[in-house]
Amino acid sequence: MSSELLETFHDGIATLTINRPQSRNSMTTEVMKGLSETMPRLANDPSVRLVVLTGAGGAFCAGGDVKGFVNKEPGSANSLPFEQNVNLLRASMEVSRWLHEMPKPTLAVISGPAAGAGLSLALACDMRIAADDAKLTTAFSKIGLSGDFGGSYFLNYLVGAAKAREMYFTGEVVLGAQAARIGLVNRSVPNDQLAQAAHAWALELAALPTLAIGYMKRNLNAGLRGSLSEVLDLEALHMIRTFETEDHKEAAIAFVEKKSPHFQGH
Repeated sequence: MSSELLETFHDGIATLTINRPQSRNSMTTEVMKGLSETMPRLANDPSVRLVVLTGAGGAFCAGGDVKGFVNKEPGSANSLPFEQNVNLLRASMEVSRWLHEMPKPTLAVISGPAAGAGLSLALACDMRIAADDAKLTTAFSKIGLSGDFGGSYFLNYLVGAAKAREMYFTGEVVLGAQAARIGLVNRSVPNDQLAQAAHAWALELAALPTLAIGYMKRNLNAGLRGSLSEVLDLEALHMIRTFETEDHKEAAIAFVEKKSPHFQGH
């Protein structure tokens, strides 16, 4: 793990912090490499109950390192053959798939600007909490680019096709409070309350029956693109599978005894 991407782990919560506050946590090759290497490990670690993605210094992530684009640094756009650039970018974009599909909840904590690919990463998470004054924008049209890291997929179903197009075409800035009203984020709170509110929510999410949450994600993701019949098939399979878990047995006993269940994630 490099100094540009910090990882901490407490109470089942793995927190990844993009640590380039001097550039509003823009994504360098090093940051993208760190995220790409870390996501599969966290996804497959049974001790991890929740993955939190955030940024240091009052920003979430300003997207790609535009200065790197201009300077054509090694690994930046235009410095390599076309097909190699496509393949490298596509490999980096697997981070969004991991956030969206890993079998445990993912939470973006947005304290400040989330732009371009940074916004896409936040949208790839299952849930988002933002400061009321955080600025969210696709930003791509401002620099003549079309967008990456899955934003065009996630925005369509979060805010609808018309609003997604408006946000992409115009690059409008949406503040956190408005983002909560239109469904772009789940919750927004005053900036000085964000850390406490995010931590409380993270603890709540990490205490859920992780295995069942993983199957729920598969059901819900299938519901976005599959037929009803396909979703029913998956729901039947996953329901019977979760009936067999220790978490379900614990919850059933706790229900009968009128106690709160203590889930272990298996």
